[in-house]
Amino acid sequence: MNISHVILYAIVPIIVVMLAGFISGKKGVFTGEDAKKFNKVVLDYALPAALFVSIVQATREDLVKDIRLTLVSTAGIMACFMAVYFVFRMFKKNTGADAAVSALISGSPTIGFLGFAVLEPIFGTSPSVALVVAIVGIVVNAIGIPVGLSLMNASLEKQMPGKKHESAWKPVLHALEQPVAWAPVLAVIWVVAGIPWPDYLSPSFNLIAKANASMAVFSAGITLSAIKFTVNRQAVLGSIMKMVLMPAVILVLGLLAHMDPLNLKMLVVAAALPPAFSGIIIADEYNTYVATGTSSLTLSVILFIGFCPLWIWLTDMALQAF
Repeated sequence: MNISHVILYAIVPIIVVMLAGFISGKKGVFTGEDAKKFNKVVLDYALPAALFVSIVQATREDLVKDIRLTLVSTAGIMACFMAVYFVFRMFKKNTGADAAVSALISGSPTIGFLGFAVLEPIFGTSPSVALVVAIVGIVVNAIGIPVGLSLMNASLEKQMPGKKHESAWKPVLHALEQPVAWAPVLAVIWVVAGIPWPDYLSPSFNLIAKANASMAVFSAGITLSAIKFTVNRQAVLGSIMKMVLMPAVILVLGLLAHMDPLNLKMLVVAAALPPAFSGIIIADEYNTYVATGTSSLTLSVILFIGFCPLWIWLTDMALQAF
């Protein structure tokens, strides 16, 4: 794959749009509250529409081929998630809640916001891209977030024994209620049932779906403009674990599982995406590990400019040698 194509058609547009959001945030044109509204449009409307209309155009054969994609995604992402938690739990100043937030940030890729924006310019518009985004998104939102909140609540209960925190099942149910979770599941059921998808229905979904990537990246820029960036040892370590460890684990597991080469390349790039913005939202809500977490996020976004083409090249080399 031509690395210059990746840089010019995937990385540069993201930088330009994110920079526009960042500048507008710094100038006060938009605020963090506006970013939350943009994010809601992305997560509740644009992204579900993009996932649904892309997946329903797949075939049963495509879904069977993607079983390994599901297994490798779940095993790889959650293994890295727990690795981040236990590594950051070892720092003396960190509580279990701090480590849980670290896992929610550095152990989760921001697939919902940058998935389509990065993968489609590199790999094209296809049901396979949508399946990668959908599967990784479900792992992050329906498994990672509930596990992280469960670990956080357990730690907070030890710090404040008299205060009762929400059950770990509540975020699971909440995650599954969101359109970004049930829309791809519905699309998969549609394909498995063998129901033909009428082509004339696609434009109605595509119109809002096209807003997904641009609005998500612009909103990410606004969010970053509100973050105070300071580099420290934990922020650097979190970025390294996100940008190096996770894609490396996914690549090794994918090779061992003999994944489809194209799916593996897409999954490695998805794993190399910057940390999930949802982790920052949770950190802010619980007032836990906010400064270091946001710094790690900002640093990872900067590093992604170089690591994205690097991981594509390394994956191509590994596939040729394996």
